Amino acid sequence: MNIKILCHLQRNPDPLTYNLISLRQDDPDTLSAPQSWKIEGDYFEACNCDVVCPCVFMGDPDRGECDVTVAWHIQKGNFGNTRLDGLNVVAVFHAPGNMFTGPKWKAALYLDERANKDQADALVKIYSGQAGGFFGVAAGFIGDMAGVRSVPIKFEADGRKRSLQIPSAMDVAIEGIASGEGQNKETTIENVPMTVAPGFPAVVAKSVKHSYSDHGMKWDNSGKNGFYSKFAYSP
Repeated sequence: MNIKILCHLQRNPDPLTYNLISLRQDDPDTLSAPQSWKIEGDYFEACNCDVVCPCVFMGDPDRGECDVTVAWHIQKGNFGNTRLDGLNVVAVFHAPGNMFTGPKWKAALYLDERANKDQADALVKIYSGQAGGFFGVAAGFIGDMAGVRSVPIKFEADGRKRSLQIPSAMDVAIEGIASGEGQNKETTIENVPMTVAPGFPAVVAKSVKHSYSDHGMKWDNSGKNGFYSKFAYSP
């Protein structure tokens, strides 16, 4: 599935709490001035579709709707002079139908609690789409932004294994599927219509566990589809 978010977020008095105030792509107030930024690192996702998820081919979800968790570990990144190295970001999505044709999705965003004020602001601007680039080109996919929170995020990558934990909300682990050429080679797909990491082959994986409960969304989709790869985004 393709993670593309554009929303307008306004800071609350709480420095790490945000409120959605607009989702309109054509509202000039939702777009900030161009910024110099770039982030790169490792990403993985898990959903409730069977392996391989048909959504990446713009097909209907296997069960009529797709519940997706996506996690990014930023190995190297900056937003202007603000460094973003080592930070994690997580997004969840509930798509009540075909992810491409609609209906629109419900989404929630989680920021690494280790981020300081400038870093948190930068992550919101990037992942909300305000800073342009990959996240700023498809606002129409999101119809309901449930919230943005600063939380502890544990992201791990070890060989063909990826895992993620957010206390009291999320527990995800996936493992890449070995290719027919041996256990040291991964099964991959590339050049698909919908992808989280354009330009990188996605390793096909299967979830060992995938549970989530927050923002009125709840699921346990263990044993289902997953993907992982490197990523790189810029305006």
